[in-house]
Amino acid sequence: MQQRRSLAGRPSGTDGSDFSYRMVVDSRYQRVAQGRSRLRALILIQAVVQLVAALPLILSVWKGEAVHALSALSLAIGIFSLLVGELGRRRSRAGLLRVYLVASSVSIVVSVACVFKSNLTFEDIQNAQNWEAKKLELLQGSRVFLGSVLQVVVIKTVISLIHNMSPPKRAS
Repeated sequence: MQQRRSLAGRPSGTDGSDFSYRMVVDSRYQRVAQGRSRLRALILIQAVVQLVAALPLILSVWKGEAVHALSALSLAIGIFSLLVGELGRRRSRAGLLRVYLVASSVSIVVSVACVFKSNLTFEDIQNAQNWEAKKLELLQGSRVFLGSVLQVVVIKTVISLIHNMSPPKRAS
């Protein structure tokens, strides 16, 4: 085979010797990819938590009972936040991720308000005899606790992701 000769317009250093240098990806981009995949898993878990939140509402509508307005509001905000979060994650949009962070936090706060408004006490949780009578309240309390812990992880992940997505600051 004939050796390739460099043409006048061909830049030097593209003969393959700089392959390892060109293949190095900035660690910030690697952290963004890891953060996006972690956020995907967290959004899926939050979707399951929202599905659990929808069950008591669906049951109350099915039985013809009154729907708790705060629970419905929390569910609506939660579903909205999941849609915005997934859109922001897919498109790597920091603005949408911020909206997701605020909306999901508001959803958790409203859920906590629902639990405080219900008649669930610490004694009800400890007394196994009351579990049958208060099973929906216990489910709601457990869901809110899990959602709150999950929200702390989501906040940490989204803040880290937004930080890594933004360009590095230049010294002036």
